[in-house]
Amino acid sequence: MCLKKAAILYKHFFMLKNIAFFSMALTTAMAQAQAPVPAKKPFVIETHGDKRTDDYYWMNQYWLKGPDSAEVVKYLTAENDFYNKENAHTTQFQENLFKEIVGRIKQTDQSVPYFKNGYWYITKYEEGKEYPIYTRKKGSLTAAEEVLIDANEMAKEHKYFAVGSVSVSTNNTILAFTTDVVSRRKYTLYFKDLTTGKLLADKIENTSGSVTWANDNKTVFFSQINDTTLRSEKIMRYQLGGKNADLVFHETDETFNAGVYKTKSEAYIFVASYSTLSSEFRYVDANNPTKTFTVIQPRQKDFLYDVDHYGTNFYILTNWNAQNFRLMKTPVTNTVQSNWKEVIAHRENTLLEGIEIFKDYLVLSERRNAATHIRIMPWSNKGEHYLAFDEPAYVAGVGFNPEFNTKTLRFSYQSMTTPSSTYDYDMAAKTKKLLKQQEVLGGYNAADYTTERLWAKADDGTEIPISIVYKKGFQKNGKQPLLLYGYGSYGASMDPSFSSARLSLLNRGFAYAIAHIRGGQEMGRQWYLDGKMFKKKNTFTDFINCAEYLVKNNYTTPQHLYANGGSAGGLLMGAVVNMRPDLWNGIVAAVPFVDVVTTMLDESIPLTTGEFDEWGNPKNSNSYFYMKSYSPYDNVERKNYPNMLVTTGLHDSQVQYFEPAKWVAKLREYKTDKNKLYLHTNMDAGHGGASGRFQRLKEVARDYAFFLDLEGINK
Repeated sequence: MCLKKAAILYKHFFMLKNIAFFSMALTTAMAQAQAPVPAKKPFVIETHGDKRTDDYYWMNQYWLKGPDSAEVVKYLTAENDFYNKENAHTTQFQENLFKEIVGRIKQTDQSVPYFKNGYWYITKYEEGKEYPIYTRKKGSLTAAEEVLIDANEMAKEHKYFAVGSVSVSTNNTILAFTTDVVSRRKYTLYFKDLTTGKLLADKIENTSGSVTWANDNKTVFFSQINDTTLRSEKIMRYQLGGKNADLVFHETDETFNAGVYKTKSEAYIFVASYSTLSSEFRYVDANNPTKTFTVIQPRQKDFLYDVDHYGTNFYILTNWNAQNFRLMKTPVTNTVQSNWKEVIAHRENTLLEGIEIFKDYLVLSERRNAATHIRIMPWSNKGEHYLAFDEPAYVAGVGFNPEFNTKTLRFSYQSMTTPSSTYDYDMAAKTKKLLKQQEVLGGYNAADYTTERLWAKADDGTEIPISIVYKKGFQKNGKQPLLLYGYGSYGASMDPSFSSARLSLLNRGFAYAIAHIRGGQEMGRQWYLDGKMFKKKNTFTDFINCAEYLVKNNYTTPQHLYANGGSAGGLLMGAVVNMRPDLWNGIVAAVPFVDVVTTMLDESIPLTTGEFDEWGNPKNSNSYFYMKSYSPYDNVERKNYPNMLVTTGLHDSQVQYFEPAKWVAKLREYKTDKNKLYLHTNMDAGHGGASGRFQRLKEVARDYAFFLDLEGINK
């Protein structure tokens, strides 16, 4: 199209009254003339006297099952077709990357066995199959294998399939398991008689996915979700063969969720009510599951606690007068807060993340200076020590330890260069045994790669940790490509873990870095508090500061700098491209939470009410205007944006598909550059993407191909 014709066409569109949806800049019209142009249907939202016009609000119609549902699907399909056409030149490269990534996976594989109640339990995978097979062996690893469930067989009739939990009754005869076939995290509960191999007639829908057995071998507890908001709100008790489940507890506070679990001691069943900043627990004797639950300590504002059991005491991990948490204990017979006694004191520089109780040992999971630590404490108070780890950036964690009377601790370890490894540690002898290390096919050698821990300075002087990995030979000359990942929400720490798929980037000259920004808990609880609510913008500026540090120190340049984040990390991507679009050559925003204000105003949308303590409640004017000041969708402007690939799932239960869809539509309308902008929707999946261990890797290959193509790398 010549410039004259383009100008005439541009003017003509504005003259046509019936085509109100077309309002993009001339340069964008020329660059992406074939891109889908969705209808604009202005919808005014007025809050606190502030009016916002949302031209793409109608895109929520598929979720609402409204009259425009078909139009929504048509638009999303058109975006997929546009992506496929524009990226046809990378189709073979994506397939090659996928095969390369899959080629590093040991396809016939199994988990490290664990022993519980007379059986060894093993989860295994078979060559070419997408889903796990859950098995057990009685008494010995040389015993005959018994298949509990084969998810591959169950998944055959479904485009999406996921197993939520697998739980065996105390007498080892009945299996309870849950499955999701839509990707809305609405699980159906089934039961299988392990003596006959037959499914029982009992079937319960709309559960959260977990199930807990009482000790009578016929009673189970589970949480039921709200059909609309998907909030886990009711704890139900069900006896096999019964007609209906009984309501045990109804969490009526819409800012709370409820869950249920059994203690490691098998003595008690706990119902937990929890919000971002408050929790409450109640318990019942696991041998008497029909009795009334007793509250341990009534909920209080900004008061968190978690409970486990040992002997005659409950052990309580709490933030009561302890920002980084401390450990208390109280007799089972007297649980109120005034009776709690301190076991582990609060420490200013150490976050106490969790405990594991054994007959002779207490094991603590701690986090200090952006590193994880495992502390062994004998109840005898003799021989306390930490496990030693020597890499600059790593992650270590306590594994699954169902046995109580043992001196063996199972733990995991990995780094950005060390594959995932499972160890058994003798807490008495202080010796460890490697049980399994993730096998990377194709000749991986950790010595060929380097990992570093860097520290960037934030705008307010705070030191922000960065973990980075690259293949040896990487030149710090400012010409190398680098992918920076971030999240920074909910207190979730993004640890420097290993990825065999990531080698496809490293081996092609990329460095990969994780920005441990505020909003996580890498540096303690304050790190989280400084990245939420009215300090949320620290998360975004921290990420930008990390990027600037990497550029300043010649790891890369903006022309070769890329960023990636998903969900709340997708919010991060949306914020940083609004704030510093010049800093990135390419962005992949996965299932991004980008329409913050509108979503948080709608309490019917899943997760909304439970997150007021994370983002704020926009019904309060101060929260509304602060959230509006950074909400990516509300801050799209007429300016240049980097190359972007935005992904979502039609059935996403956590960030509804319409947020990224609306965002892309508005970006395409407003942006003044000729850079790439794509929306790709998985029409069969939700928040986690495709199900199956291989299918989801096609999405990884797609994202990698996007970055590599921008670097001119196609093989």
